[in-house]
Amino acid sequence: MMQRPGNPGHIDSWYAFSANDRHERPALQGEIEADVCVIGAGFTGISAALQLAENGYKVVVLEAARIGFGASGRNGGQIVNGYSRDLETIARRYGEDKAVSLGKMSLEGGEIIRERVARYDIRCDLVDGGFFAAFTDKQIREMDAVRVNWERHGHSGLEMVSRAEVGHYVQSGRYVGGMIDRLGGHIHPLNLVLGEAKAVERLGGRIFEKSRVTGVEPGAAPVVRTAQGRVKARFVLVCGNAYLGDLLPEITEKMMPVSSQVMATEPLDQSLIESLLPANYCVEDANYVLDYYRRTADNRLLYGGGIGYGGQDPADLTGVIRPNMLKTFPQLRGVKIDFAWSGNFALTLTRIPHMGKLSDTLFFSHGDSGHGVTTTHLLGKILGEAVSGQMGRFDVWSSLKAYPFPGGKTFRVPLTVLGAWWYGLRDRLGV
Repeated sequence: MMQRPGNPGHIDSWYAFSANDRHERPALQGEIEADVCVIGAGFTGISAALQLAENGYKVVVLEAARIGFGASGRNGGQIVNGYSRDLETIARRYGEDKAVSLGKMSLEGGEIIRERVARYDIRCDLVDGGFFAAFTDKQIREMDAVRVNWERHGHSGLEMVSRAEVGHYVQSGRYVGGMIDRLGGHIHPLNLVLGEAKAVERLGGRIFEKSRVTGVEPGAAPVVRTAQGRVKARFVLVCGNAYLGDLLPEITEKMMPVSSQVMATEPLDQSLIESLLPANYCVEDANYVLDYYRRTADNRLLYGGGIGYGGQDPADLTGVIRPNMLKTFPQLRGVKIDFAWSGNFALTLTRIPHMGKLSDTLFFSHGDSGHGVTTTHLLGKILGEAVSGQMGRFDVWSSLKAYPFPGGKTFRVPLTVLGAWWYGLRDRLGV
């Protein structure tokens, strides 16, 4: 591994290494008051805090570790529109009216990101364009059906790609075709959330790091406690996702932490990285347990994949991901891996985000289920709307019923692994 300066409180990732803002915020000390106390300084919490700060609310954000410590600062950095379940599935499960409502919101997360990057001059290496890669003709047919359904809901940026055209986006012999999303893209996610956090602070918001919440006293005037302080607020927004722990079991029983692994190569010769990904689109494949990858601004290949239900990590991260990278790009054999890391995202049983409230002053959102970069920005904004009394969109999301995982904490992991094995087998058999 290369020699590099540390970034205290963050894992040793390429994102932490290349972060624009490394300064540490203080821990909460003593008692303060706010209009809104946000628990969690990831995308959901910071998106909500920024929405509220822009509208004149006095906001305090409490973060157990560092801004972007969890999935928001570790993910693949891909702007993927929509949700972890397509709109046709949402219509079957919840009704056509819900699918129409969610369809209207489905591109907004990416729009929020681009608008904030422009408004606050956030340097996060924003690049437009995404490619979904298919291994089989069956996956091509499924993609085309999704495209047709998305177009019914106003998404006009999708275009099917033939086998002959794959090389315009990725130079690999693994794929039979795919689909591009011109409204997709990729970013440096940690720099994005750090830039948004700075915007919150410029608007008067306060962010405290190393301030794990130890308790929430609900009621008309809720109080949020940490080891060394208290926040008295009018509203509390719970945005801890996979890193919430056991703070509020009525929330966490309906999600499961799942780890995904990512690695970044050494900087590659520019001609090599451009030959691998000529259009500089990010890529994810269509398998149930998928791979995802993209170019970075300093010409590395960032490649992710794998899954660990319950948040368990393999002993050798590189050993899990590198073989898949070499199946995709055998020309990278011998290339050094400078960084390898993992992070947890929150999975719901339905694979649909779970949003709701535990009281009239305590709201939450979690469980973006692997498609969180855009969805967290949307739902964070909607949490801010709800605090302001605009309940329409919040009510749509909170009406989507969530369920505890079968088997509770003891058996939820083996049962989920069994289901994933079955779908993985279907991918391998092409059925």
